[in-house]
Amino acid sequence: MSLAILLGWIGLASAQQVGNMSAEIHPRLQWSRCAADKSCQQIDGEITLDANWRWLHQVGSYKSCYSGNTWDETVCNSEVNCTTTCALEGASSEYSRVYGIKTDNNNTISLKLKTYLDFSSNIGSRLYLMESKTRYQTFTLLNNELAYDVDLSTVECGINAALSFVAMDVDGGQAKHPTNKAGAEYGTGYCDATCSRGQRFVGGKSNMFAWVPSEHDPFAGEGPYGACCPEFAVGNSNAHSYSMSTHACVDDHYYVCQGRDECDFYSGGMRYFQCDLWGCNYNPYRLGAKDFYGRGKKVDTLRKFSVVTRFGETQVTHFFIQDGKKIELPSSTTNGLPTQDGLTPEICKKMPVVFDERDAFAEIGGWEKHKKLLSRPMVLSMSITDDHYYYNTWLDSQFPLEDAGVREGVDRGDCYWEDSNPVAVEARYGNAKVIWSNIRFGPIGSTVDI
Repeated sequence: MSLAILLGWIGLASAQQVGNMSAEIHPRLQWSRCAADKSCQQIDGEITLDANWRWLHQVGSYKSCYSGNTWDETVCNSEVNCTTTCALEGASSEYSRVYGIKTDNNNTISLKLKTYLDFSSNIGSRLYLMESKTRYQTFTLLNNELAYDVDLSTVECGINAALSFVAMDVDGGQAKHPTNKAGAEYGTGYCDATCSRGQRFVGGKSNMFAWVPSEHDPFAGEGPYGACCPEFAVGNSNAHSYSMSTHACVDDHYYVCQGRDECDFYSGGMRYFQCDLWGCNYNPYRLGAKDFYGRGKKVDTLRKFSVVTRFGETQVTHFFIQDGKKIELPSSTTNGLPTQDGLTPEICKKMPVVFDERDAFAEIGGWEKHKKLLSRPMVLSMSITDDHYYYNTWLDSQFPLEDAGVREGVDRGDCYWEDSNPVAVEARYGNAKVIWSNIRFGPIGSTVDI
């Protein structure tokens, strides 16, 4: 056998597999691409489920490689062996029945927090918008705007309905990582600024070696590898609070980190940043506008509303539309912060000083690095999750809790942290769901007429 043929055979034998138990049929989701003259073209898109939520089983068998929050070492017991042996399965009709994901009226999608099954349940989901069956849809944000309608009326404290843009590879990583046979069609290649080590496959390889099941989450754990990339969170949100944030990384693309020193941001007792984990963020409640967003407030989250986000050179800002009226984003009322609303170079510089926080935004590259993020194609991600580690306090309560009443910027929302324990949240608010609809994208000023 020639060396070239031998190497090709080895690559095939060690590739991550695709299952054949169920077809992968992507639900349809229409969105609109708008032009400067405000004319909009309807795009017949589709969505796919993230690989981490999919059934992972032995090739040719119903035996699961991963169950609960552990790998089954009787099925596979090494990084290479699990990559070769385990297959990601198609979701087909399971999108609704198992994962609580429904698309209605062509341009509307709902994600449910908890879906009850015969002997178990599914918690949350993460989805990506597709350009085709095998490629993610990408958007370049700079000098453009995004508009969408959203219903968060049942999304309670401790739950995060997130709409973000992530610097994932458009093919799910297949070109960079030949061991990944599943690709974007099966929702592979997720990355973000947390450099999370909770992905079961990273860089086309299984993450099972030295996998440690979570003490807090019955479905999660951590392996040696993390997937890092920059992201822009248009809205981390529930019915009580929301924030918009930008998260740059040292590298502008998907890359793999390894171990605690690289992925967990600590080295020699100091926090080490591959990415800006918390980001430069704009949360109106945190900045003093406590009557702006929430149940019965100026933006009333008991009812559907629209969000329009404009990605300018020197400012990224929102405005809202409800009952046909435009509602401007409030500026900060905190002493020492600029009064211009939204994310700007000035507020990203001043917030770490006023709130006495480490300036990771500047360490990674500041506003110029942020503009690079907005200038590259990114994938649209939508998710609903709870938080087994921080109880979502960074979004809707007090964070960090130990600094409550000690310094400014700790109050993020009106939720009480003890009520956001995921066990209690899933028991009380399992039927919570977020509904997104009427997604539009185009040059600034093109998506709405108000």
